[in-house]
Amino acid sequence: MSGYFLYHSIGTFPGKAGAMTQALTQFSDAWSAEDDAQWPYALKARQAFIEAWQRLIEAPGSSLTTAENVTTALFSLIGGLPEGTLRGKRVLVAADCFPSLHFLLNKLQDRFGFVLHTVPLRPNETWVRDEDILEQWGSDVGLALLTFVSSTTSHRCDLKRLSEHGRAMGSLVGVDITQGVGVLPFSVADLAVDFIVSTSLKWLCGTSGAGILQVRPDLLTQCEPELRGWFSQENPFSWDLDKFTYAGDARRFDHGTPAILASVASLPGLRWVEQTGIAAIAQQNRTHTERLVAMAHANGWTLASPADPNERGGSVMITLPDHANPAEIVASLRAAELYTDARGRTLRLSPGIVTTPEAVDALEERLIALLRTA
Repeated sequence: MSGYFLYHSIGTFPGKAGAMTQALTQFSDAWSAEDDAQWPYALKARQAFIEAWQRLIEAPGSSLTTAENVTTALFSLIGGLPEGTLRGKRVLVAADCFPSLHFLLNKLQDRFGFVLHTVPLRPNETWVRDEDILEQWGSDVGLALLTFVSSTTSHRCDLKRLSEHGRAMGSLVGVDITQGVGVLPFSVADLAVDFIVSTSLKWLCGTSGAGILQVRPDLLTQCEPELRGWFSQENPFSWDLDKFTYAGDARRFDHGTPAILASVASLPGLRWVEQTGIAAIAQQNRTHTERLVAMAHANGWTLASPADPNERGGSVMITLPDHANPAEIVASLRAAELYTDARGRTLRLSPGIVTTPEAVDALEERLIALLRTA
């Protein structure tokens, strides 16, 4: 039995350890060789990671580069926008966004002259409604940062509707796709968005440090990132201190010597997703998540996620009752080899390709006993 319900966190796939070991061993052998082939090998591996991401989200060539995480990617994008783009305007974000991005935006508002507007939750609700975002999204919004799927509720926003509204308002639209990419269909070509940030964790089964930034090509050429370095140049090997020129593509968002290991370690996951297919991954996931929703309804547990699968990502969250101790619940499930986590009173359950039907049954049986005891 595989009781792995942590695809909202790290993610795994059959043979992951072997595939990662092989990729890292090949890198170690190349990097340790007593020759001059290290950097050609490493940069080729990084480029393979970039191209796998471009295929995954159907992004235009040369519009995507690596970042350590979504926070550094967003900082690089904002710091590269033409002078005054956001000054005197609002930056719109929902209260159920990834907190790290909110922390960043809150700090940057004074420096870049914008006002951060956080669309709140309605009383007694767990996710921000699309209609509330639309209601507060006027022509004075310079940038809106959307969350494809919430990490705490698995609510999936209507990206097409929201991004089209943003285009009508003349706003820049960015999307954090971290919690949805790899388990839900997503294509840059289908949306009126200006930039994408993500990591390669979660459903892509990669490692930390393997983030990405993708920017619409015509916006990209207008950006001059302040976080820049020798790899931001058209020719990274130009040492002329007075003749710095930005690369004509997404490389302008690079800066110092790029990290390589995270890309190497994450490429097996990206390739596995590509080979397996999003449709197959999504179908298997929906079978399990529908079972989890039914389980919650049958036992009177409070859903913190939408019941409608068309409004939900790949996870199902349950609000634990007041008398239950979340840490003890997670520890007891772990003892039964059922791996979950909790954010506050929210138990997060994310079944993926290795999760078995037997594990879902065992989870229900264990939770019934634990919540009754609590």
